[in-house]
Amino acid sequence: MGHDTEILKRAKAWLGEAFDEETNDAVKKLLEGDPEALADAFYRDLEFGTGGLRGIMGIGTNRMNKYTVGMATQGLANYILKSFPDIDRPKVVIAHDCRNNSELFTNIAADVLSANGIAVYLFDALRPTPLLSFAVRELKSQAGIVITASHNPPEYNGYKVYWDDGGQLVPPHDKNVIEEVRKVEPEQILFGANPSLITTLDETFDAIYIEKMKSLSLNPDLISKHNDLRIVFTPIHGTTVRLVPETLKAYGFRSVYNVPEQDVVDGNFSTVESPNPEERAAFDMALAKASAVDADLVMATDPDGDRLGVAVKNQNGDYELINGNQCAVLLTYYVLEQWKALGKLRGDEYIVKTIVTTDLLSEIAANYDVECFDVLTGFKYIAEKMQLFEGKKRFLCGGEESYGFTVGDYVRDKDAVISCCMVAEAAAWAKEQNKTLLDLLVDICVQYNLYVEDLISITKKGQKGANEIREMMDRFRNNPPKTIDNKTLARIIDYQKGTDHDLFLDETHPVDLPKSNVLQFILEDGTRITMRPSGTEPKIKFYFSCKIGLDKADAYENRRNELKESIKRIRRDLEI
Repeated sequence: MGHDTEILKRAKAWLGEAFDEETNDAVKKLLEGDPEALADAFYRDLEFGTGGLRGIMGIGTNRMNKYTVGMATQGLANYILKSFPDIDRPKVVIAHDCRNNSELFTNIAADVLSANGIAVYLFDALRPTPLLSFAVRELKSQAGIVITASHNPPEYNGYKVYWDDGGQLVPPHDKNVIEEVRKVEPEQILFGANPSLITTLDETFDAIYIEKMKSLSLNPDLISKHNDLRIVFTPIHGTTVRLVPETLKAYGFRSVYNVPEQDVVDGNFSTVESPNPEERAAFDMALAKASAVDADLVMATDPDGDRLGVAVKNQNGDYELINGNQCAVLLTYYVLEQWKALGKLRGDEYIVKTIVTTDLLSEIAANYDVECFDVLTGFKYIAEKMQLFEGKKRFLCGGEESYGFTVGDYVRDKDAVISCCMVAEAAAWAKEQNKTLLDLLVDICVQYNLYVEDLISITKKGQKGANEIREMMDRFRNNPPKTIDNKTLARIIDYQKGTDHDLFLDETHPVDLPKSNVLQFILEDGTRITMRPSGTEPKIKFYFSCKIGLDKADAYENRRNELKESIKRIRRDLEI
């Protein structure tokens, strides 16, 4: 198999004075070696998308390396200098996770920014993503960068950008930064650091964050009473290794057990197949520890510390994982109930959730006369609402089904640190009532409705796969079924068209959200089916949400199984 002419041209462009000796040698080896490896490294540019960069590390235009990170940073620097012409010395904060090369990429970003006359605040070691979001606002910086690939496999790394509000880039800044990055050629990158513009942030800054998180505690007296709540925590080799235990201690919890093997900072994540707290396998070592110490609660965070997984002991003495929707329900209910008990609700409070997150949050909020806003998938849209309502309404909490949640407005991204503390505090509140978090969850369902959600992700690779995904969306959009699971289709919400069509009344209303290729079917009983092609991967995701009344706790499992069977029938009807 020979080399493709265009790929050869792209690869040879990475030879010469604009690139260091190591890169030149690596490109020469690729040119002499396997054509497939060369093609994979150079067949396209690693896309700087609305969420930044994410890709496999290595040499080439389609890889995370010194030059792709350098071009991204040079483009960002150019945009910052254009956006803040009246600020003499713009500031950027940078944090990184535990991944291989994260520190290297962090230093490259710091060098390029400082070479462009931008002041840089650099953490002295790995730190969780929410701390970066907090730091951007606390230090009144114009932007922030996190070097992370979240829970991707070890060969990946990534680069996320935050704006001056502490949230990830949203319109118009996301597209504008992308345009600036696309203009940069490798020879235009300013790599010559100005060390005088680089300031190191150490543990004294962490203390500021911990103190702010501690101020969000809603029931410190209860924690004092149940400070022996047994908690097992694992950072899965990641960034929360110190900050979560320290913040739990600041809250007053005294019995926090770690998993020593997973406290080791390890970019290869050698003790797990995947460092993803959504998966039970990632909990194996923590659950073994929990059994050994008879823990009440088990918590695990992903490598960059923005998402949280939780396991709780059930009535049989086994540990049961709580999914992202259930965790959001427990935390929202706890926060709102405590605000009410403390007499703090005055009518200007709100919560935010994404359109694929359980509607049980909306029901709970309505009961407390708290507004609930729906936003597109992605926590950056929750942060955008926080920015929009700053000084006008009071943000209490917000979450998404993909294990992300935050409490209070100090952090403008999902925050596993405050979420850990609030889950532990809610567990102490449940314990005061001789209940577990699972008992509390059942109580909530009896009071409101029982919801069961599921997510199916279908991968369709290559150009053929992309066409199949497009055809699938076209079929559902243009020829929707009249009934699903023997229930009439009542509403179709098309976020790409910006329409909400009530089929019973034959009325169409506008949807007040940005255009996005997402389609929702709402059935007559409130069942919701959401179809969303991924913007970054060759996947289409189907989200299912079914609900039913629950008149007594004893019926919980049977009713839950009924809804699970309903989801199976829906999948069969939709042929997915």
